[in-house]
Amino acid sequence: MEGPYIAPAAPRAVADRLKERFPDAVGEIAEFRGEITVVVAKDSLLEVARHLRDDPENAFDMLSLVTGTHYLDRDHDYEVLYHLLSLTRGHRLRLKVRLREGETVASVVSIWPGANWPEREAYDLVGVRFSGHPDLRRIIMPEDYPDHPLRKDFDVEGGPAGRRPQGRVASPGFRDMESV
Repeated sequence: MEGPYIAPAAPRAVADRLKERFPDAVGEIAEFRGEITVVVAKDSLLEVARHLRDDPENAFDMLSLVTGTHYLDRDHDYEVLYHLLSLTRGHRLRLKVRLREGETVASVVSIWPGANWPEREAYDLVGVRFSGHPDLRRIIMPEDYPDHPLRKDFDVEGGPAGRRPQGRVASPGFRDMESV
């Protein structure tokens, strides 16, 4: 094809080179619908991320998304997902870090400054803690709010599943169906 278009082929070669360069840091490599996800050890995240940004063969110069997910019945409690984009190469890659309750992952703000607010959002809504973040505080919920509403143990009526509010709930929901 003529012109500046670069085919967004899945960067399997990038993932394979990462596995060769960082054999202890890179775990599972998964491909789903043409997208590659690389599981990275939490202690090696900054080193791998810096390499992906600075190495001319990779040139992942843009972080488009950071998100956190909470799980209940797995050997890890959280997954933090980083969506990377190489504007010059025209390909994408996802990095995934797995954490247990109470663990932290290093902030990538020093590598991609655009991670500042998405990391704050993952902290606020899911409870993922980023060590070295320049301003890790709530971004949506009030500062004194004790919970993280996107955790899987957060009840749809506004609190952790173990706590029930007193009185009638403000909006119809699953609790209204319990009496039926």
